[in-house]
Amino acid sequence: MTSSVDGSNTSIEEKRAEYELDTPDISKPFPPDPDEMVEAHQLTLRAIVVGCALGAVVGASNIYLGLKTGFTFGPQAIFGFAIIKPLSKALPESGILGKFFGGPFGPKENCTVQSAATAAGGIGILFVSAVPAMYRLNLLSPLPKQDIDKLVAVTACAGFFGVFFVIPLRKYYIVRQKLTFPTPAATAVTIRALHNSRTGAIVAKKKSLALLWSFVACFCFKVLSGYAPGVLFDWHIGWTLYQIGFTSIISLDNYGWWIEFTPAFFGAGMLSGLNASWSFFGGSILAWGIIAPSLIKNKLAVGESVSDQFPLVSYNALSFDDPSDFTQAPSPRYWLLWPGILMMLCYSFTDLGMNSGFIISGLRNASFNPRSWLKSFTDEDEDDEDQTPPEDRVPTLWWTTGLLASIIMCCAILATMFNMNVGEALLSLILGFAFSFVGVQSAGTTDVNPVTAVAKASQLIFGGIGKGAHLALRPAETMNLTAGIVAAGSAAQSTDMTGDLKTGYLLHAKPKNQFVAQLCGAVVAIFLNVGLFILFSTASPCILHPVTGQECPYQAPSVSAWVAVAEAVSLPNLPIPKSSGFTAIALGIFTVAMVVVKHLWIPKRYWHWIPNWNAIGLAFVAPQIPFSIAMAFGSVFNYFWQKKSPHGFDMYMFAVAAGMLAGEGLGGVMQALLAVAKVDGSRFGTAIGCPGFEFCG
Repeated sequence: MTSSVDGSNTSIEEKRAEYELDTPDISKPFPPDPDEMVEAHQLTLRAIVVGCALGAVVGASNIYLGLKTGFTFGPQAIFGFAIIKPLSKALPESGILGKFFGGPFGPKENCTVQSAATAAGGIGILFVSAVPAMYRLNLLSPLPKQDIDKLVAVTACAGFFGVFFVIPLRKYYIVRQKLTFPTPAATAVTIRALHNSRTGAIVAKKKSLALLWSFVACFCFKVLSGYAPGVLFDWHIGWTLYQIGFTSIISLDNYGWWIEFTPAFFGAGMLSGLNASWSFFGGSILAWGIIAPSLIKNKLAVGESVSDQFPLVSYNALSFDDPSDFTQAPSPRYWLLWPGILMMLCYSFTDLGMNSGFIISGLRNASFNPRSWLKSFTDEDEDDEDQTPPEDRVPTLWWTTGLLASIIMCCAILATMFNMNVGEALLSLILGFAFSFVGVQSAGTTDVNPVTAVAKASQLIFGGIGKGAHLALRPAETMNLTAGIVAAGSAAQSTDMTGDLKTGYLLHAKPKNQFVAQLCGAVVAIFLNVGLFILFSTASPCILHPVTGQECPYQAPSVSAWVAVAEAVSLPNLPIPKSSGFTAIALGIFTVAMVVVKHLWIPKRYWHWIPNWNAIGLAFVAPQIPFSIAMAFGSVFNYFWQKKSPHGFDMYMFAVAAGMLAGEGLGGVMQALLAVAKVDGSRFGTAIGCPGFEFCG
């Protein structure tokens, strides 16, 4: 036996054997690679620059995908590796470029890239939901470029507050509770494989090529499809059959049943797996194949004609000129909105409760000494389980000072720019903190971040505050959506970044470095996402001001949902149709019962057969049937790929799926730029295959 550097008697061969385990324990840091280089500099300029640039790619992709469907996705570790690794080898260590961008590249620096990218690409969720909703309700200036100061300010409120309170979440959920965090853990495993001193070079080359080819192919396909969307992207089967004489089949198109060749959501299905994808698809069948047609048949909901020449009907209205129409003549989409929201809320909170036995036991054993409460969020813990050296952790003074400064900044901004008093501003921040516990708990156990759904609770709370204060309609709606922006944005940001800290924890990265990278990324995110939002809304004004009867390339389902809830809770009486309300209560109770039964009486090995009611509720809220179809097919493709070729699946799946997501996302950005330049498909393309011969896309 030979003595190791740390004084133990473990041989190098035994350490290598431990490191090479195929299924490492993800509840604690991975065993170190005995042949790994010593990373003297984990926080580097190149890591911050590349991470923020990657965050720009992810942010652009997420805003495109979010406006299309309401979904957003995070970055993959392989992007940073594919960029920096070639640079580190191509550039000498001497000279200006070599000093800042050359030199060895290791797994801990890769974590820095990932942290900066997540923070820089975050907050985009605000610009596909609550922010556009404010424009649809005419609560801000007619054009976003006239509100740059307000948009930057409110984004800073959500972004910085979320960054600073993520540190105590790391201590509680990662170190103490040891939550799994499936995707961040998979990211850590991927980084570990890429930087393996013996096989990493070969693996990295194969993954990088797979990523590159899938990205380029999907990017080109998306740009080209903009010039013939009815041929290359959307197959409106109902419309086509109607044209050749099967007139009644037009109902397929009216209810949203067509096929879309979307690489992004095929890739999303690959990443989400069979359970989540087919639950989403099953929810689409239940909502838009069974309930919606039944509502129309029984005259419990109505549609709106969108063409004088063809029997094309829209069932997606979420706002009405006459307030009585909310209850007397709702659209199927408005009727389905409330059961969907309640299912998602019930699922999230019940699942949190069923996974929180440790919280109850902790409260039972809690000391009434305030100093013991502080220890759980600081480094002054006698039973410290954190394997990170104290000098590498984020000093308590850093995050507490930043948290206090961000709270003061938020109160000042919300008071001066959005007419919210200090109490209302503090409540929105408290809700963001509370929602972050729901988000981190859910993401850490199921990999599903329900913050956007749970944040609807903030709208209900502030709707009650507005009524209690007897606010007029417009001030009540402004307060409602502004509070929702802060609560949802800060909770989503903190949830995403807690996942990154889990990746760093497994790979022995310094939390201090990750924290600095997250701060840098958050600064970039504020200006980046505002700029991207202005670009997309300029290219497609229908995002902010949809015109009845005209096809919009971005259906923005989350925006419509935020608008509907803000309008509803601001009215004197909550305008929910009775049949919708009773159905919501029944499905909410059923959802709670299913979650409880799953946790108490069904063995974990059978859980993949239990529908994900959060995904089912999402199908009620977001009528994006082509995307649920694409995700279902993507998950099936993944299943058979894994069965037929496990080695190829492990090697290429994440790279191919990441390329698909980024390729279509950036293709959408290119389409927006082409629209601004007035050379897009709506001017030079063909409308063949589009319903009503109008350009679709």
